[in-house]
Amino acid sequence: MKKTTSYILTITLLLSTSCRKYLEQAPDQRTQLNSVEKVAELLATAYPQADFATFTEAASDNAADKGNGAGMVSEQINTNPFYFRDVTERAQGSPINYWNACYKAIAAANQALDAISKADAPEDYNAQKGEALVARAYAHFMLVTLFSKVYNPATATSDPGIPYVTTPEKVVFGQYDRKTVAYVYEQIEKDLLEGLPLIDNTSYKVPKYHFNKAAANAFASRFYLFKQDYEKVVSYANSVFPGGSIASNLRPWVTVYANLTGNEASAIYTQATETANLLLVEAPSDWARNYAVYRYGLNTNIVYSIFVYNNVTGGSWVQPLYYFGSNTDNWGILKWREHFVRSSANADIGIPYTIFPLFSAEEVLFNRAEANIYLNNYAAVRQDLNDYAAKRIDGYSVGLYGITNTKVTSFYGTSDLKNAYLATLLDFKQAEFMQEGMRWFDILRYHIPVMHTGTSGETELLGPDDPRRLFQLPPEVRQSGIELNPR
Repeated sequence: MKKTTSYILTITLLLSTSCRKYLEQAPDQRTQLNSVEKVAELLATAYPQADFATFTEAASDNAADKGNGAGMVSEQINTNPFYFRDVTERAQGSPINYWNACYKAIAAANQALDAISKADAPEDYNAQKGEALVARAYAHFMLVTLFSKVYNPATATSDPGIPYVTTPEKVVFGQYDRKTVAYVYEQIEKDLLEGLPLIDNTSYKVPKYHFNKAAANAFASRFYLFKQDYEKVVSYANSVFPGGSIASNLRPWVTVYANLTGNEASAIYTQATETANLLLVEAPSDWARNYAVYRYGLNTNIVYSIFVYNNVTGGSWVQPLYYFGSNTDNWGILKWREHFVRSSANADIGIPYTIFPLFSAEEVLFNRAEANIYLNNYAAVRQDLNDYAAKRIDGYSVGLYGITNTKVTSFYGTSDLKNAYLATLLDFKQAEFMQEGMRWFDILRYHIPVMHTGTSGETELLGPDDPRRLFQLPPEVRQSGIELNPR
């Protein structure tokens, strides 16, 4: 299940004189990128085929130490993030694996863009060019988010970024510069704005596995949320669905999901036919197999604090929560189902895959609501939050469980309406994206401290400005002139 790649910043082999000859040859000896169809096929690999949920979930406040009971899985990729230690392992689910997957995706996008620029009729490739640009922007965005400081207008021009790569690899151990977070954001925005208008849904056989128009606009709403350009967040969020209506595209937990069997629930969440899913990726990953039984993860105390005890609506969450195996502290929300690919028809070994939603209608709604909080559009915020609650709170009605100014300020014990709505939003997001790794992004953006306590009573605190909030780069990048994150 471990593979060695020869892409940017990960090359550790081919140091003989044959390296140059190898790199000068076409990346795929079976074909040349001389048609729209071939470029489109290459772009299917322009998405990071790896999961970040394994390490971001363990590092977040969604995880607790469940002890070393029967059926518990203890692995470095789960243990070290929980204790905010660097993960040196390169297995699936590790930060290094995700770094490599992002640059592999970038390499595919760059190869496609290079082929398009050399085509006899580049205009025939407009849809593919759009996909390549937006995919390249996305992979760089994920890298700068996980391996650099969160965007801050006051410090972004000095905070180290990550290498923004725009040309195909030609040499081994090429020299690269991290530059700054501000520079990376400028390049992301440039690619995004150039690529988004070129996206054409009709060019895809299965649009949900590509940057279709809805997914590209969803990405733009996330990017501008991180960049704190709130007017643009609202604009792009409104462009995801016709008429800006998001509510009808949310997952119907109350009316549908709550009535499904376990197998049905774990299958529907990541289906391409689910309207809420905007962009999916299938990645080699053990997450679907282990997410509920990792030692450091969702436990009974967290389940009760988020899903059982009273929330701002006063109602009860509808979530398909189950405990796994003989250990009743192993909790999982039925979102994941493993796809096991055997190495051959009669083999007992193979590679497990997990399908991950990279963008969803729920995130778009939350992005718009958060932007409107900062724009003081509280009527719009209430509408979005109530639309969401109607799909998640059992027996929801406006009279019983509707969100109001008085209700949010009273529940959170503050007279500051802005902070009360932000607290409501962050609580809803934590519940919605539980076991998806998304909570980590809010921890970064809002500098939320995380305290982890081991079963022996030992504690580890991740403070608001702790350098360990930046996951560590692969050590071999130093051969390309890149400095590691401070520790």
